[in-house]
Amino acid sequence: MSLPSGFRPLALSAAIAAIVITGLSPGVSLADSSTPPAPSSMTSATSASAITQAGPVIKSANDQRDYRSLTLDNGLKVLLVSDPAADKAAAAMDVEVGSAQDPDDVPGLAHFLEHMLFLGTDRYPEPDAYQEFITRHGGQHNAFTASQDTNYFFDIAPDAFAEALPRFARFFVAPQFNADYVDRERHAVHSEYQARLQDDGRRVNEAVEQALNPEHPFNRFSVGSLETLKDSEAGSLRQRLVDFYQAHYGAGVMRLTLVGPQSLDTLESLTRHNFSDVPNRELSRPQIDAPLVTADELPARVEVKALKQERELDFMFPIEDPVAQYRVKPVSYLANLIGHEGEGSLLAVLKDKGWADGLSAGGGPSDGENALLSISVTLTPEGARHQPEIRAALFDYLALIRQQGLEEWRYKEQAALGEQEFRFQQRSSPVDLASSLAMMMTRYPVKDVLAAPYLMQDYDAELIESTLDRLTPENLLEVYSGPDVTGEQQGKWFKAPYTLTRLTDDAVARAGDDPSLAARLALPAPNPYLASDFQVLNLPDAPPRQLIDEPGAELWYQGDDSFGVPKAEWRFGLLNPAVSASVEDEVMSRVLAAWLNDSLNARLYPARLAGQDALAYAHGRGITLQFSGWRDGQQPEMREVLDQLVNGDIDSQRLARITQRMTRSLSNRAQAPLYTQLGRSLSEALVGQPTTVSQQQDVLEQVTSERLDAFRKRFLARLHVQAMVTGNLSDTQARETGQLVINGLAPRVTRDGIPELAIHRVDQPLALRPESSRGDAGALRYLQGKDRTLESQASLAVLGQLIEAPFYSRLRTDEQLGYIVSASYSPMLDAPGLSLLVQSPSKDSKTLFSRMDAFFTTFDERITALDEATLASYRSAVIDGLEQKPRRLSELASRNWSELSFGWTDFDRRQQLIHAVEQVSVQDIRDAWQQVTQAAPLELAFDPEIPSDFDQRLPTLALPLLPEAPRAEHGATAAAPSAQPAGNAQH
Repeated sequence: MSLPSGFRPLALSAAIAAIVITGLSPGVSLADSSTPPAPSSMTSATSASAITQAGPVIKSANDQRDYRSLTLDNGLKVLLVSDPAADKAAAAMDVEVGSAQDPDDVPGLAHFLEHMLFLGTDRYPEPDAYQEFITRHGGQHNAFTASQDTNYFFDIAPDAFAEALPRFARFFVAPQFNADYVDRERHAVHSEYQARLQDDGRRVNEAVEQALNPEHPFNRFSVGSLETLKDSEAGSLRQRLVDFYQAHYGAGVMRLTLVGPQSLDTLESLTRHNFSDVPNRELSRPQIDAPLVTADELPARVEVKALKQERELDFMFPIEDPVAQYRVKPVSYLANLIGHEGEGSLLAVLKDKGWADGLSAGGGPSDGENALLSISVTLTPEGARHQPEIRAALFDYLALIRQQGLEEWRYKEQAALGEQEFRFQQRSSPVDLASSLAMMMTRYPVKDVLAAPYLMQDYDAELIESTLDRLTPENLLEVYSGPDVTGEQQGKWFKAPYTLTRLTDDAVARAGDDPSLAARLALPAPNPYLASDFQVLNLPDAPPRQLIDEPGAELWYQGDDSFGVPKAEWRFGLLNPAVSASVEDEVMSRVLAAWLNDSLNARLYPARLAGQDALAYAHGRGITLQFSGWRDGQQPEMREVLDQLVNGDIDSQRLARITQRMTRSLSNRAQAPLYTQLGRSLSEALVGQPTTVSQQQDVLEQVTSERLDAFRKRFLARLHVQAMVTGNLSDTQARETGQLVINGLAPRVTRDGIPELAIHRVDQPLALRPESSRGDAGALRYLQGKDRTLESQASLAVLGQLIEAPFYSRLRTDEQLGYIVSASYSPMLDAPGLSLLVQSPSKDSKTLFSRMDAFFTTFDERITALDEATLASYRSAVIDGLEQKPRRLSELASRNWSELSFGWTDFDRRQQLIHAVEQVSVQDIRDAWQQVTQAAPLELAFDPEIPSDFDQRLPTLALPLLPEAPRAEHGATAAAPSAQPAGNAQH
């Protein structure tokens, strides 16, 4: 696959992070309406009307939002987005300064400043005032510090936007930098650093930086710690904060985006009223003069010890920063060829050898002048023993691209796919849109901020070739990370052992050449899966209804034209009554799904590029086949998947690679972030049948082709097919396609023969210790609701909204127990509950639980003092979340599938839950709080020095089941408004 470029900020989705930082698109590269006509071997994806100039920006014809750009008198550049369909209003401010501008003697200062801006301003001095207000009105807030940007963002209920904006704007006018919180927050930053100490990605990055130019500001510590954030002879830490803020924060280097249902005139008025006071300090974007890597430092190889049982081989090449080449996208074009996964591709050949599980290519760190192009190969243990051959195969493939890859038809094909994606792009959330656009405005002209990730309009063979010319042995930094590395040196901050070796050009060029591998490589042929029918059908607005009702199968359908895309989302639940009856069958179902995906990957990769996705995944009741993409052309893909599932040959070498990968994944669980491990353990204890890691690994060791084939036959012989399609297709098309799949599977089990998913009742105080290799301590307390009724769900959802901000403020901001602190409504499927979590580098779990107890005492007082006026805003926040409409077809499909999988065939559970939340009274909240605090808690604790008991105790828990809600309410029972998935037990 091809990867987007750029760093991954701390609090932004990976796709947005990559786009906004470098302007390269995720996945395939994309095009606008000036793309040359498609070659005769393909059909043009869109018409010239796909992209239009609308006000200040180029936007998709499918984009119904209105835009306005303006520059305030203080120099602040602003983009306003009026979206009448938005359920939330959002704002984001991007400041053109980041960790690259840290003073040499205070690494992490930019990141520390980001933290401090949340802790009080001149008009809103209380450190928790901003968060409390945002939470009370159903919003979220966050920020991230990248190398050259700091990005702040929030969303909130639209009717509270006008009150939220002044609280946000004062960050950039008059922050307090309260001395008391300067010292407290440096401990929070240190906790964040400590929590990341065992992240392999950061450990590898630190080692890679040692091979690059030490004068470049990217190649240094950027998080901050108690060692770096302290008073010094150069001044107090607070004064350094103030100096840095005044030196780098000014209206001229800020970009603001507001998104909301308000009119453009209203948004402009709010902007001018709140942000005109941001001072203009006559600043400009800082420039980086030092090269990212110097010529005499390459070629080189770095070996880094990984903590996880994962092996990765990266090939990094310094190139010119492609940000200014966003209309051509030479890096994206090459990354799509290198990262192709179809037959004859580099990955397909390496998989056939049993050497690799995955391959990705794309841009890496970039500073405006220099960048890295990276090709990453996920190795098997056998592949780790053949690194020279893999390197030689890569250069053979690059040679093939030089010979055959610089052909205009290939560029046009990528461009057409991009134009197609841009035309039919789906809506993102207001906060994601605001955050990404604010950063995009620092890279591109305003008119291109929406289109830049998709533009691919100027075919330039010489520019592409000049980039390809940089991908040579003499310009290579090779990085291997794996658990088998010993290392001669150690990173200063993240402590990874590593070895850096400067190589010679000849040594790189000669090693591992294998003509037999080179002979098997081939560039992709013209894509046969390109869709041609892009007509959006006009369909009635109606709830889902059943089209097929057979003893062994059911098909539900909801036609939709509201998203303006000719796509359909299919889910086929292959439900088997015995799949969770034993550990062996449960594991074998996962192996079968993994084998199906892997065995079809090369064959169906062109379909994926063309917008047709197929995925199989296992869960507590069987396997689901998911098909997502253009309405045109889905049936051929479905036929291939069905034929492979039923009749495909199970190759033993492929199967061994898959089971080894699954075994490594299980082994790596202990290396996961501690809060992730605690949450996973909670789900494993309460949902479905308890299954330990060691039990699963034992089964995987015994898997053979013959045993998997036997399981496949047993599995397919006892099926009930529960299917759902949501999208822009007629009921006739839906019935025809659904019947095709049902007939191919010949199911014969009735729906009544499929057991419901089990949720266990915590009927006694329980304390479990999951396994982890992390250095922090952690404490998670789960408080389960009394039953699965609608009323309990509503009360605990509101209670979760009430507790979130004060819990964070008390244990994180005031007591500084750790960086990761949260309290939230956390249902297990439809069973309500509250989760309280603290992860700490300095306190043990016993202390963390005791501080939760102390918080409960003060929160008791808050609940006692609660009145209707206060409750109303929190109740409204929950309702606002439930009333949010799906922003894209896939969200609507997921909602429908969730309701169907639990038997809520009225498809109105959100409306029912909204009604229940509206009825929640002050007394209901008091009763719910008393019930959860007096009921038996489930506590998950971890301390580095205390052994785990989770695998030993989990199979012996024998917890009773929490009964379902009465059947009369079943159509109204709902999952969480802010759901945390309950592990593997999904449909």
